[in-house]
Amino acid sequence: MPHSRTPRLRRALLAAALTLLALATAAGCGRNGSPPVKSPKAGELPHYPVAENFRLPDSPTWRRAEARGHLVVGAKEDQPYLGERDPATGTYSGFDIEIAKMMSAALGFDPATTRFKTIASANRETALQNGQIDFYVGTYTINALRKKQVGFAGPYYLAGQGLLVRTDEKDIHGPQDLAGKRVCSAAGSTPAQRIAADYPQAILVTYDTYSVCVDNLLTYQVDAVTTDDAILLGYAAKAPDELKVVGKPFSEEPYGIGVPRDDTALRAALNDALVAAERDGYWKRAYEATLGLSGVPAPQPPPVDRYPAG
Repeated sequence: MPHSRTPRLRRALLAAALTLLALATAAGCGRNGSPPVKSPKAGELPHYPVAENFRLPDSPTWRRAEARGHLVVGAKEDQPYLGERDPATGTYSGFDIEIAKMMSAALGFDPATTRFKTIASANRETALQNGQIDFYVGTYTINALRKKQVGFAGPYYLAGQGLLVRTDEKDIHGPQDLAGKRVCSAAGSTPAQRIAADYPQAILVTYDTYSVCVDNLLTYQVDAVTTDDAILLGYAAKAPDELKVVGKPFSEEPYGIGVPRDDTALRAALNDALVAAERDGYWKRAYEATLGLSGVPAPQPPPVDRYPAG
């Protein structure tokens, strides 16, 4: 199917702009992708009221943070509109960062004092276990194996494998439409494995990073990119005139806030804070100022899972 040179040139230029940094982890898959073209506007982000006279003496993590005067939160630094770090200013932004800020306020700490620390996916459990960070917010899927090593508050977002296509794509509406289509994902990732196993008629193309997949999508070398829909929404928010997320998620990846496994007091307090943030509208406002820029309206937040300690 022919395409005019002007749109293709525009997409080629946009693709070139999307190759400077890396985007990581799809549902804990630890794969990279492309950088920001724009960032959430600071003036449109919510301001979270700090809980006055808040105390959590049963939490050793909270007591350490109180003694140092601020929280240390693990995060991602290269996920557009989820958790990304501006290399020029060192400022973190995105939906996960907003979740961390509203949790900090609920625990009695001014969000402006929160210190974010980039922690790779493979090091999350260790960072929580050895006290490098107080809690972790960064597309961290809750599962039974991880619960044996750390605790989880939440989930605060229910992600799932999705599909990113060009806005001029008319034939792909979900994974059932992938037969004969070139579908790109990160080599060795769970999303790539799912396409190979469940949709073998698709033509699977893999690269080391999602940025290459997105570049190839923009220049018509592949027909779709697949990973967590939350990450794909970040790409779509960067280039809403060029990219869109289609169909419904075809897996479930509940994102949680990682905490030290034995700190049940902190986990309970964060669960309470999530419920309050959803009730008071802060969760929705945070989504709309970040991932909502993709054009996809805020979903219903998943119910908090107050699973027993053990």
